[in-house]
Amino acid sequence: MDRLRIAFVPGVTPDKWARVWRDRNPRIRLELVPIEEERQRAVLDDGEADLVLARLPVDRDRPTPLHCVVLYEEVPVVVAGLEHFVAAAEEVTTADLADEQLVAPERSGWVPTAPQLAFPAMTTKDAVEVAAAGTGIVVLPMAIARLHHRKDVVHRPVVDLPPTQVGLLWKVEDDGPVHQDFVGVTRGRRASSGRG
Repeated sequence: MDRLRIAFVPGVTPDKWARVWRDRNPRIRLELVPIEEERQRAVLDDGEADLVLARLPVDRDRPTPLHCVVLYEEVPVVVAGLEHFVAAAEEVTTADLADEQLVAPERSGWVPTAPQLAFPAMTTKDAVEVAAAGTGIVVLPMAIARLHHRKDVVHRPVVDLPPTQVGLLWKVEDDGPVHQDFVGVTRGRRASSGRG
């Protein structure tokens, strides 16, 4: 294998792992491939990437089995306009947000108890823009909120929602020493240490 293609979704920063990989494996060219979250499984199935830094969950069984190593968790945050009451808080709960309008679906399926308006499907950027206008709120992983930060919004942790996990995925059938070496890099293993 003369190259290793690592796809990654928005908000995931593979740079530190890429630097370590390039130092340890100068003969194997590392290519970083930014992708949208909707494609995180497809790039493996289509052969466009060897591994994916993905936001879980992902179907790990179909069409072919995938290995998955969970790397870290992301805190869910509420994004709201500067005039919203959450701007005065350090953190909030779902009870604090019970009367709000959610402008885009929240990952875990949580919905405020207030009757909800039917917002059209929108991009994350658009959802943050709607929140900035004061029409509602959006709940995102902190990395995504930071990626789409604007001067007219704030974000605060929602302490009782489940975190999002970021993991490294690759096809079971493609597993080999190069894949395992990159797993080792993401797990902080030294070059001299064995797998395990």
